[in-house]
Amino acid sequence: MMTASETAERSGSEATVLNIQRMSTEDGPGLRTTVFLKGCSLECSWCHNPEAVTFKPQVVWHVSRCIQSKVCDAVCEEGALSRHDGVVEVDFARCTRCGDCARQCPSAALELLGTSWDPDDLVDEVAKDASYFETSGGGVTVSGGEPGLWHSFVIRFLDRCRARGFHTAVDTCGMCSPAAFRAMSESADLVLYDLKEIDSRKHREFTGQPNAKILSNLTDLAERMRSGGSSGELWIRTPLIPGATLSDENLLGIGAFIARHCAGLVSRWELCAFNNLAGDKYRRLGSRWRFEGEELLSAEALERSVQVACRSGVDPAIVIATGRTRFACDPASSDLEREAS
Repeated sequence: MMTASETAERSGSEATVLNIQRMSTEDGPGLRTTVFLKGCSLECSWCHNPEAVTFKPQVVWHVSRCIQSKVCDAVCEEGALSRHDGVVEVDFARCTRCGDCARQCPSAALELLGTSWDPDDLVDEVAKDASYFETSGGGVTVSGGEPGLWHSFVIRFLDRCRARGFHTAVDTCGMCSPAAFRAMSESADLVLYDLKEIDSRKHREFTGQPNAKILSNLTDLAERMRSGGSSGELWIRTPLIPGATLSDENLLGIGAFIARHCAGLVSRWELCAFNNLAGDKYRRLGSRWRFEGEELLSAEALERSVQVACRSGVDPAIVIATGRTRFACDPASSDLEREAS
């Protein structure tokens, strides 16, 4: 028997949306509205959106929002909620994800992550931001999770966005079927493609999966772009994770792959500085983040990564660093952040 997500994917009639983020400047050109879908084919150890890994909706508790009304104490018929010294705990094994507790919570401290959307309704929702797209050169980006797991929905949604004149982008790790990726990428004006780790063994260690399919899908896209079969733009993104992807060997390897297979096709290779703000998300989901307490990169470390990438064989003009770094001038203020130049 098919699951609800599998049934929805067969028809493309709906998808589980985690979040609709407006005024984003990180997911393509201009001001964008980014739609995050739930469900991912990778389990990256550094994942900044752990709530997007599973297809299923999840109930989480935000301590900063809680006013201790205790309304939720009597709501859950499954006994999945408990309170100890003012701390609300969710028993995920008992939780049926009905959302009753979140709907009853007067301060939205309890939140149901994951809502089913029809593609037409979702287009109407993002169209509310059309004026920002027009004035900034922005548009709509579908991210995740992995959009390729919802490719039928994504295609319908992006095609309808294009019909309204919106610039479209898809942010993908490439870990999906070749047919799904090929069809999905044809509906996007821009593909944001993650290349996290070039060594397949390390990729499996860090993400749970080897990278052969990811590299193959990217090579296929490059071949289609060269032959005129795909008219979209391509950006590559690499997260710089201390103790994982942040190594000269990895950057040189990824750069060599880009130079060999995608030369002249990639308009931007984005080195994304490690973000250390995901710890609270893991705690709300009842787990602990492997990178808890890890500092932001220094500006010097980020600049050095750029220099290494520029030596890899790619056109140096496409290499750009994004994200936040810690101040190097004052060790006592390592928690302060500034935008990387």
